[in-house]
Amino acid sequence: MKAKDWISDLRIYEPGKPMEEVARELGFDDIAEIVKVASNENELGPSPMAIEAMQESISEMHRYPDGGAFYLKNKLADKLGVDPEQLLFGCGSNELIVFLGHVFLGQGTNLIMGAEAFAVYFLVAALYQAECIRVPMPEHMHDLDAMLAAVTPETRLITVCNPNNPTGTMVSPETIDAFIDKLPDHVVAVIDEAYFEVMPNDMKPNLLKHIRAGRKNLILLRTFSKAYGLAGLRIGYAVAHPELIALLNKVRQPFNVNAMAQSAAMAALDDVTHIVETREMIFQGLQYFEQELPKLGIETVPSGANFILIKAGNGREVFQELQKRKVIVRPMDPYGLPDHIRITIGTPEQNQIMLNALKEVMA
Repeated sequence: MKAKDWISDLRIYEPGKPMEEVARELGFDDIAEIVKVASNENELGPSPMAIEAMQESISEMHRYPDGGAFYLKNKLADKLGVDPEQLLFGCGSNELIVFLGHVFLGQGTNLIMGAEAFAVYFLVAALYQAECIRVPMPEHMHDLDAMLAAVTPETRLITVCNPNNPTGTMVSPETIDAFIDKLPDHVVAVIDEAYFEVMPNDMKPNLLKHIRAGRKNLILLRTFSKAYGLAGLRIGYAVAHPELIALLNKVRQPFNVNAMAQSAAMAALDDVTHIVETREMIFQGLQYFEQELPKLGIETVPSGANFILIKAGNGREVFQELQKRKVIVRPMDPYGLPDHIRITIGTPEQNQIMLNALKEVMA
């Protein structure tokens, strides 16, 4: 077996373990006792309307899905105030990032990202043998001026996660507007807004206005995995100029978004109450941790997402000790933050269990 030489140098993305496997390894009898707050999922679950739509679609699972996501595309276009030709759906936003790599990256090109930003951008750059320029993030925040200063004639993509995963930090609307205005024509700005729906309203940028105005080198990535609670169905979408969407469509495989995901997403768009309840749960949870963790001498990073990054000593050891107490979090050493862990905001009960377990570990 002879693989491409450079494949062996790629770093594998480290997934979290299933709750069942953690229970087996640690000898727990009931997985219902385990609190998994590691993957930034919506702990309220999917919208009841989305669940009903999934159940109704079961009998049609022998059919191939709508390859163009016609009904979902038109419904979302109407909600966002864009044309259907400005939308593209993917198997999570991860697949859309791969499409961008297909179209723009290769040997002799580069991608610019924050040093503590979403790891998939680094992995996709490596997959297409492009250079990845990682710009330092003072106080865990994107430095957009420094990122612009790093642009070269070979730069094809510049990526900003807002809010950023895994740090939770946000860029102000004014700052990101100025960043887009200064962007060279040969560079595509990828603004990853996976947590857009749960951001504080005063920090939400209105980047759709740039796309409506005809900006060709800007693409927004969003997802139904977070606020909408459909992570298991893997459905995300891109918003961009029709010419850019057409390029990405050329490398998209047929039927890349399954039928149940399309049905659930359409129903989820109608359930405004579920989004409001999700936002309230997250805001209350963030406030709770921001008040309680400093009492333990633990530093927190201000977050605009559904998780919080905390400085807790040896992050890997804290992660392992919390697992023994039936709590799963995310260690941050793969991101160059070995003294941090990331905690998904859960229900009030889950947050209390998490805090009590952390108190035991820190003691």
